[in-house]
Amino acid sequence: MRPGRLPTLFVSHGSPMHGLRASPAAPAWAALARDLPRPDAVLIATAHWETELPMVGTAQRPQTSHDFRRFPAALERIRYPAPGAPAFAQRALALLAEAGLPASANGCRGLDHGTWVPLVHMYPQADVPVFQLSIQAALGASHHLRLGAVLAALAGEGVLIIGSGAMTHNLAEWERFVQDHDLQPSLQPPLPYVQAFRAFIEDALRRGDLETLSNYRERAPQARRAHPTDEHFLPLLVAYGAAGVRPEVERIDLGVDAGVISMETYLFHPSP
Repeated sequence: MRPGRLPTLFVSHGSPMHGLRASPAAPAWAALARDLPRPDAVLIATAHWETELPMVGTAQRPQTSHDFRRFPAALERIRYPAPGAPAFAQRALALLAEAGLPASANGCRGLDHGTWVPLVHMYPQADVPVFQLSIQAALGASHHLRLGAVLAALAGEGVLIIGSGAMTHNLAEWERFVQDHDLQPSLQPPLPYVQAFRAFIEDALRRGDLETLSNYRERAPQARRAHPTDEHFLPLLVAYGAAGVRPEVERIDLGVDAGVISMETYLFHPSP
């Protein structure tokens, strides 16, 4: 047990192309890791692992999963050979069980691109143990705030808790843009609905308005256009819930890919 608590983090991981050195987000992610205390392990609640009930990755040597199609071969060659963190994974499972949240272990699943795309820049030596947490889109936003709150103790035990998704994620609109461009990330001015949505969410985060966050699909402007499906938003709520009551909110603007996929990163610092 180390003294103090680590902040929690939400990362908009964007396209798999951000796994390459040319990514405009890469320097910011690398600087972020340099500025943070070095964790004993990283827990990532990833948008790319959906299950009916929570699952925790317990593999000792998780493989690198290339869970995408039609991207350059250079991405397929990337390996992120970080060790797993089975002891911390068991601790997470125990916390969930104590809170009455049914959860199970998965010792086979590899690290999906929602995990290794930011980590390949944050910890390029792959020398920090990593384990994943699934999300449950069918259980809604309030469930994920609770999920984070239940796992908050890990932030006091040397675990950097990261939610990996996207502040806005209209994949169909992004795909229409890249039909006329190559797949390289292209930062464009945000479309008006993207700006309105992310400003609304930032305000709710800073005010600690859990009710608004829990009902974001009904209250946020153009929520269904910003997130036609929930899975890329819910990791934000896990990270926020894991930071404790009314955390200090720090926003890092990394631009908007194709004007529609906001690359915002948030740090949530525990309140004094």
